[in-house]
Amino acid sequence: MSGKIKEWFALLTKSNQDQKQSHGGCGSSGKPCSCKGGAGEENKKNDGYDQVLGASSGRRGALQKLTSSLMIGAGAVSSACSVTDGKDKKELSQIEWEEYFKGNYRLMSSKEKQNTVDRLTKSYEIRKGDKINLSAKGPEKDVLYGYAFNISKCQGYMDCVNACVEENNQDRASEMQYIRIHEIGRGNGIDFMNGDDTFYHEVPAAGHFYVGTQCFHCDNPPCVDVCPVNATWKEKDGIVVIDYDWCIGCRYCMAACPYDGRRFNWKTPEVPEEEVNKDQHYLGNRLRKNGVMEKCTFCIQRSREGENPACVEACPTGARVFGNLLDPNSDIRWIIENKNVFRLKEDLGTEPKFWYYMD
Repeated sequence: MSGKIKEWFALLTKSNQDQKQSHGGCGSSGKPCSCKGGAGEENKKNDGYDQVLGASSGRRGALQKLTSSLMIGAGAVSSACSVTDGKDKKELSQIEWEEYFKGNYRLMSSKEKQNTVDRLTKSYEIRKGDKINLSAKGPEKDVLYGYAFNISKCQGYMDCVNACVEENNQDRASEMQYIRIHEIGRGNGIDFMNGDDTFYHEVPAAGHFYVGTQCFHCDNPPCVDVCPVNATWKEKDGIVVIDYDWCIGCRYCMAACPYDGRRFNWKTPEVPEEEVNKDQHYLGNRLRKNGVMEKCTFCIQRSREGENPACVEACPTGARVFGNLLDPNSDIRWIIENKNVFRLKEDLGTEPKFWYYMD
């Protein structure tokens, strides 16, 4: 039991004892008892909740008020008055309550998924006075996404990185980036230890080549295996996703990923309101809280609508290719079947759905 919960239950117990002492016990000295059942069975059912939180609330209402207080203390609700003051604040408090106690998205029914999307959409509207388009669209049948990267075409321009940051509402203050572009000297092979992903100079640099990395959406993702709360999993279309509200920020997945594909946000992501991408997906680029894992989702808010990820669309040299691996006529299938492709660390058995090749 956390310290905050212990504190509240200690207060609850103390209040019970104080009330009993002040009354001298239920029905003592001939005084009318405040409990409906006096010292009988009904009083046992109250268990002290009604004395502390109001007899008219009942056990269910008492528990809700108590837990709401715990949420306030834990920072889940901004202030005590937000629970009671004003129609919007009451509605926002109820939304926060229901969101706080919802289940894992993966286990939700279609109706439950739509309910949480509706709550988050309404919450944003109340808090920001603006609307977002939040999707819960699932994977399409006979779709398995894959990605290819042409090393000979990438010139290190970083357009892909900038597009990813904007599309996925990444934190501007910490300059979080899901994509890394590594500048490597020719003759060293793909040796990231001798590469540089923080270069700030004119590109392409003489004697160097460029390799991009991000989440590879493995078919056997080790990050999924180590998550202690099942907050990350692989969808049927191959996209490895995270339920941000279920993630506890333990970072086991970050340690398990052999491709440096995961990011931990140490603070609440800051995105200027005018720069927020309001076309969002629950498992993708919706605004995150602090203390959770983030990563590339193949721009799930775009790919499941039949569009390319933002990085593919932004690449000025055509070095990035995305498509359906199950479609024999797709560009990604043609590349895999006709080019000399390879994947990083294939010996690990992770089966990444991200291939590299050269012209």
